[in-house]
Amino acid sequence: MDGIDRQILDLLQRDARITQQEIAKRVKLSQPSVADRIRKLEEQSIITSYVARVDPLQLGKDITAFIGVSVGHPQYFDEFAKKVASLPDILECHRVAGIDSYMLKVRTENTRALDRLLVEEIRTIPGVTRTQTTLVLSSIKEETSMLACVPGEPRKPGAREGRNEGRASRSEEGRSDVRSDSPARTQSREKDDRP
Repeated sequence: MDGIDRQILDLLQRDARITQQEIAKRVKLSQPSVADRIRKLEEQSIITSYVARVDPLQLGKDITAFIGVSVGHPQYFDEFAKKVASLPDILECHRVAGIDSYMLKVRTENTRALDRLLVEEIRTIPGVTRTQTTLVLSSIKEETSMLACVPGEPRKPGAREGRNEGRASRSEEGRSDVRSDSPARTQSREKDDRP
Protein backbone atom coordinates (compact mmCIF):
# COMPACT_ATOMS: atom_id res chain seq x y z
CA MET A 1 0.00 0.00 0.00
CA ASP A 2 1.47 3.33 -1.04
CA GLY A 3 0.60 6.99 -0.59
CA ILE A 4 -1.94 6.96 -3.43
CA ASP A 5 -3.74 3.99 -1.88
CA ARG A 6 -3.88 5.89 1.40
CA GLN A 7 -5.36 8.93 -0.38
CA ILE A 8 -7.98 6.70 -2.03
CA LEU A 9 -8.86 5.15 1.33
CA ASP A 10 -9.18 8.58 2.91
CA LEU A 11 -11.51 9.78 0.14
CA LEU A 12 -13.68 6.64 0.28
CA GLN A 13 -13.93 6.74 4.07
CA ARG A 14 -15.13 10.33 3.97
CA ASP A 15 -17.61 9.70 1.13
CA ALA A 16 -18.21 6.12 -0.05
CA ARG A 17 -20.37 7.45 -2.91
CA ILE A 18 -17.53 9.40 -4.50
CA THR A 19 -17.05 8.33 -8.13
CA GLN A 20 -13.91 6.66 -9.36
CA GLN A 21 -13.62 9.53 -11.85
CA GLU A 22 -13.56 12.07 -9.01
CA ILE A 23 -11.00 10.01 -7.08
CA ALA A 24 -8.86 9.81 -10.22
CA LYS A 25 -8.95 13.59 -10.56
CA ARG A 26 -7.89 14.10 -6.95
CA VAL A 27 -5.06 11.55 -6.92
CA LYS A 28 -3.96 12.40 -10.49
CA LEU A 29 -4.39 8.91 -11.97
CA SER A 30 -6.61 7.47 -14.68
CA GLN A 31 -10.01 6.04 -13.72
CA PRO A 32 -8.98 2.46 -14.71
CA SER A 33 -5.91 2.73 -12.44
CA VAL A 34 -8.12 3.88 -9.55
CA ALA A 35 -10.58 1.02 -10.22
CA ASP A 36 -7.70 -1.46 -10.15
CA ARG A 37 -6.34 -0.06 -6.88
CA ILE A 38 -9.79 -0.18 -5.25
CA ARG A 39 -10.29 -3.77 -6.42
CA LYS A 40 -6.93 -4.76 -4.87
CA LEU A 41 -7.79 -2.99 -1.59
CA GLU A 42 -11.06 -4.97 -1.51
CA GLU A 43 -9.33 -8.27 -2.33
CA GLN A 44 -6.83 -7.68 0.50
CA SER A 45 -9.76 -6.97 2.86
CA ILE A 46 -8.40 -3.50 3.59
CA ILE A 47 -11.77 -2.21 2.37
CA THR A 48 -14.29 -4.48 4.08
CA SER A 49 -17.61 -2.81 3.20
CA TYR A 50 -19.38 0.35 2.04
CA VAL A 51 -22.09 1.70 4.33
CA ALA A 52 -24.49 4.61 4.72
CA ARG A 53 -24.16 6.41 8.03
CA VAL A 54 -27.49 7.41 9.51
CA ASP A 55 -28.68 9.79 12.20
CA PRO A 56 -29.79 7.58 15.12
CA LEU A 57 -32.12 10.28 16.43
CA GLN A 58 -34.02 10.26 13.13
CA LEU A 59 -34.46 6.50 13.61
CA GLY A 60 -35.84 6.95 17.11
CA LYS A 61 -32.66 5.80 18.89
CA ASP A 62 -32.37 8.52 21.56
CA ILE A 63 -30.14 6.68 24.05
CA THR A 64 -26.47 5.85 23.54
CA ALA A 65 -24.69 3.95 26.29
CA PHE A 66 -21.48 2.07 26.94
CA ILE A 67 -21.85 -1.06 29.05
CA GLY A 68 -18.92 -2.74 30.77
CA VAL A 69 -19.67 -6.43 31.26
CA SER A 70 -17.81 -8.80 33.56
CA VAL A 71 -17.91 -12.48 32.63
CA GLY A 72 -16.92 -14.87 35.41
CA HIS A 73 -14.86 -17.37 33.41
CA PRO A 74 -13.45 -17.66 29.85
CA GLN A 75 -15.57 -20.80 29.32
CA TYR A 76 -18.54 -18.43 28.84
CA PHE A 77 -16.88 -16.17 26.25
CA ASP A 78 -18.13 -18.00 23.14
CA GLU A 79 -21.73 -18.11 24.29
CA PHE A 80 -21.55 -14.45 25.32
CA ALA A 81 -20.19 -13.46 21.89
CA LYS A 82 -22.91 -15.39 20.04
CA LYS A 83 -25.70 -13.84 22.10
CA VAL A 84 -24.34 -10.30 21.77
CA ALA A 85 -23.95 -10.71 18.00
CA SER A 86 -27.66 -11.50 17.77
CA LEU A 87 -28.84 -8.33 19.54
CA PRO A 88 -29.41 -5.45 17.08
CA ASP A 89 -29.25 -2.67 19.71
CA ILE A 90 -25.65 -3.65 20.49
CA LEU A 91 -23.57 -1.87 17.85
CA GLU A 92 -20.10 -2.78 19.09
CA CYS A 93 -18.63 -5.43 21.37
CA HIS A 94 -14.96 -5.43 22.38
CA ARG A 95 -13.01 -7.79 24.66
CA VAL A 96 -11.07 -5.49 26.94
CA ALA A 97 -8.35 -5.56 29.58
CA GLY A 98 -9.12 -4.27 33.05
CA ILE A 99 -12.04 -4.76 35.43
CA ASP A 100 -14.53 -5.63 32.68
CA SER A 101 -14.34 -8.52 30.23
CA TYR A 102 -16.23 -6.70 27.47
CA MET A 103 -17.23 -3.18 26.51
CA LEU A 104 -20.48 -2.74 24.55
CA LYS A 105 -21.75 0.29 22.68
CA VAL A 106 -25.54 0.30 22.48
CA ARG A 107 -28.28 2.51 21.07
CA THR A 108 -31.87 2.18 22.27
CA GLU A 109 -35.13 4.08 21.91
CA ASN A 110 -35.33 5.17 25.55
CA THR A 111 -34.22 4.23 29.06
CA ARG A 112 -36.96 1.58 29.34
CA ALA A 113 -35.55 -0.17 26.28
CA LEU A 114 -32.04 0.11 27.74
CA ASP A 115 -33.27 -1.39 31.01
CA ARG A 116 -34.92 -4.27 29.11
CA LEU A 117 -31.71 -4.89 27.16
CA LEU A 118 -29.72 -5.04 30.41
CA VAL A 119 -32.13 -7.05 32.53
CA GLU A 120 -33.73 -9.39 30.00
CA GLU A 121 -30.86 -9.93 27.58
CA ILE A 122 -27.34 -9.10 28.78
CA ARG A 123 -27.65 -10.16 32.43
CA THR A 124 -29.33 -13.44 31.50
CA ILE A 125 -26.31 -14.59 29.47
CA PRO A 126 -24.57 -17.41 31.37
CA GLY A 127 -21.37 -16.24 33.06
CA VAL A 128 -22.27 -12.53 33.29
CA THR A 129 -21.52 -11.40 36.85
CA ARG A 130 -21.72 -7.60 36.63
CA THR A 131 -22.57 -4.73 34.32
CA GLN A 132 -21.67 -1.05 34.55
CA THR A 133 -23.52 1.38 32.31
CA THR A 134 -22.39 4.84 31.25
CA LEU A 135 -25.05 6.96 29.54
CA VAL A 136 -23.94 9.39 26.85
CA LEU A 137 -25.35 12.90 27.30
CA SER A 138 -23.83 14.28 24.10
CA SER A 139 -21.36 13.13 21.45
CA ILE A 140 -18.46 15.43 20.68
CA LYS A 141 -16.89 13.22 18.03
CA GLU A 142 -18.09 10.00 16.44
CA GLU A 143 -15.85 9.05 13.55
CA THR A 144 -15.41 5.87 11.55
CA SER A 145 -12.59 6.91 9.21
CA MET A 146 -8.97 6.32 10.13
CA LEU A 147 -5.56 7.04 8.69
CA ALA A 148 -3.34 4.24 7.47
CA CYS A 149 -0.08 3.91 9.40
CA VAL A 150 3.10 4.13 7.40
CA PRO A 151 6.01 2.27 9.03
CA GLY A 152 8.88 4.63 9.83
CA GLU A 153 7.03 7.75 8.72
CA PRO A 154 6.01 10.22 11.45
CA ARG A 155 2.54 11.70 11.05
CA LYS A 156 1.42 15.06 12.32
CA PRO A 157 -1.65 14.91 14.56
CA GLY A 158 -4.78 15.71 12.55
CA ALA A 159 -3.00 15.37 9.18
CA ARG A 160 -4.90 13.66 6.38
CA GLU A 161 -3.66 12.31 3.05
CA GLY A 162 -4.61 14.40 0.04
CA ARG A 163 -6.23 17.22 2.02
CA ASN A 164 -5.62 20.73 0.73
CA GLU A 165 -4.64 23.45 3.17
CA GLY A 166 -7.33 25.88 2.00
CA ARG A 167 -10.11 23.30 1.93
CA ALA A 168 -13.08 23.58 4.31
CA SER A 169 -13.10 21.31 7.32
CA ARG A 170 -15.53 18.39 7.45
CA SER A 171 -17.74 20.20 9.93
CA GLU A 172 -17.90 23.17 7.54
CA GLU A 173 -18.83 20.80 4.72
CA GLY A 174 -21.70 19.49 6.82
CA ARG A 175 -20.35 15.93 6.92
CA SER A 176 -19.20 15.78 10.51
CA ASP A 177 -20.95 13.89 13.30
CA VAL A 178 -19.64 16.40 15.84
CA ARG A 179 -22.17 17.79 18.27
CA SER A 180 -21.19 20.72 20.46
CA ASP A 181 -22.88 20.05 23.76
CA SER A 182 -21.45 19.31 27.18
CA PRO A 183 -19.15 16.24 27.17
CA ALA A 184 -20.39 15.20 30.61
CA ARG A 185 -21.40 11.61 31.14
CA THR A 186 -23.33 9.99 33.90
CA GLN A 187 -22.76 6.53 35.25
CA SER A 188 -25.08 4.06 36.80
CA ARG A 189 -23.90 0.76 38.18
CA GLU A 190 -25.90 -2.42 38.00
CA LYS A 191 -25.09 -5.72 39.64
CA ASP A 192 -26.40 -9.12 38.80
CA ASP A 193 -28.81 -10.30 41.49
CA ARG A 194 -28.38 -13.99 40.74
CA PRO A 195 -27.02 -16.08 43.61
